[in-house]
Amino acid sequence: MAEKKTPRVVLGVTGSIAAFRAADLASAMVKEGWEVHAVLTADGARFLPALTLAALTHRPVHTSLWEEGEGGRMSHLDLAQTADVVVVAPASADFLARIAHGMAGDVLGAVLLATRAPVVIAPAMNTNMWTHPATRENVKLLSSRGVIWAGPAEGRLACGAEGPGRLAPTEEILKQTKAALRKGR
Repeated sequence: MAEKKTPRVVLGVTGSIAAFRAADLASAMVKEGWEVHAVLTADGARFLPALTLAALTHRPVHTSLWEEGEGGRMSHLDLAQTADVVVVAPASADFLARIAHGMAGDVLGAVLLATRAPVVIAPAMNTNMWTHPATRENVKLLSSRGVIWAGPAEGRLACGAEGPGRLAPTEEILKQTKAALRKGR
């Protein structure tokens, strides 16, 4: 009987006030029995320390495009090629714009450009940013490439506005991640 493979999840965290909630998400993913590899953008690190993600995932957090992987390989390529799913939560408006246009100037952008694994994105931003025509076009473009969306949720935002833009609940992100894992490569 074949042994069940532990899912390998790359969890990307970008610059949004909702980044603190990625700690709960990382913890929930580990509780699912998944191997979680966190990637933290420079903007994400302004809201959530890498040490928090490392403690929760029991792995080093990837923060630089120039990290060397095993055998001298680039770690972002290893992450991209071995991921069963890539989850970005939260995903800022800036990050959506960059990945919609194939920009790979940081480790998370490079992972997304190089991976063939399913991608789940959980956006989190101000309502006006979410509903802006530029963001809507970026979402449409990413959707056409197969991105799976978790949210955003509606409600009160950190800035005081009401409407869409809240990071989806952890349960919703996990649900979409499980669906992506079932879908496979």
